[in-house]
Amino acid sequence: MNAVTTTEASAVSVSRPDDSALLAVISRAASDPTIDIEKMERLLAMQERLVAKTAESLFNAAMNHAQGEMGRVATDSENNQTRSRYASYAALDRALRPVYTRHGFSLSFDTGAEAPEGFVRVQAYVSHSAGHTRTYGALMPADGKGAKGNDVMTKTHAFGAASQYGMRYLLKMIFNVAIGENDNDGNVDTGDTTVQEVLADLVKKLRETKTDETALAFWMSHRAAFAQDRRRYDEFKDECAFHRQALASARSPE
Repeated sequence: MNAVTTTEASAVSVSRPDDSALLAVISRAASDPTIDIEKMERLLAMQERLVAKTAESLFNAAMNHAQGEMGRVATDSENNQTRSRYASYAALDRALRPVYTRHGFSLSFDTGAEAPEGFVRVQAYVSHSAGHTRTYGALMPADGKGAKGNDVMTKTHAFGAASQYGMRYLLKMIFNVAIGENDNDGNVDTGDTTVQEVLADLVKKLRETKTDETALAFWMSHRAAFAQDRRRYDEFKDECAFHRQALASARSPE
C-alpha cells in the first residue's frame, strides 16, 4: 500500500504548503500549561482547515493530470433495442482504472437513502491518497417500465439495471470521458428537428413545475410522445428524474 501511494503521489507535481511554522506554534502551545484552551482549539481548527485545503488542492491537481492522460473510450457493446453501440462499464474500467489509480484515486459506489419511489440514488465516492474525498450522485429511474410504459423488468432487475446505468454514467462524468463519437445508448439521431423541438419544449415546461407531484404527473402525461423514440424517451425521463432531484434538494435543509 505504501509503495502504491508513493508512486501515485510522484505522478502529481504539486507542492504542499509549508505548515511547519503552524505546527511549531501548536507544539509550543501544547507544552505550555498556561495556554488558554479556546486559543488552543482555534489553532487546532486552523491546522485542520489547512490540512483539508491542501488535500483538496492535491486532489484537484491529480484530477487534472489524470484527465490529461485519458483518451476517448471505444464502444464495445450493443443495445439491440435501440440498435446502437456504447461503452460498457467493463470497457470504461479497463481504460480508466490504470490511469486514475496511478494518480492516487480510488472509487467506490453505494446507493443513497431517501430516493423517491421508482428511483435509485447512485453515489460515487472518489477518494485521493492525500486524504480528500469527493461525492458524486445521480438519481436514476428504476420503475421497470419500457418505452411504451409497460412493465419489462422485475423490481430486482430494475434496481440492478438502474444501479449499473448510474455507475457507468457517473464514471464517465467524474473523469469527463468521451465515448466514440456519440454514446447516447439509444437511437442514432435521425435529424428530425421537429421531434427535438417538441422535446425541448416539454423539458422547458417540465422545469417550470414547482413540486415533485406536478413534475411526475407532467412526465406521465407526456411520455407517450416519444413511445417510438427510445433515445428521446430516455432523455425526457432522465430530465424528469434530475428535475425531481433538484426539487427534493431545494426542500432539504443544509
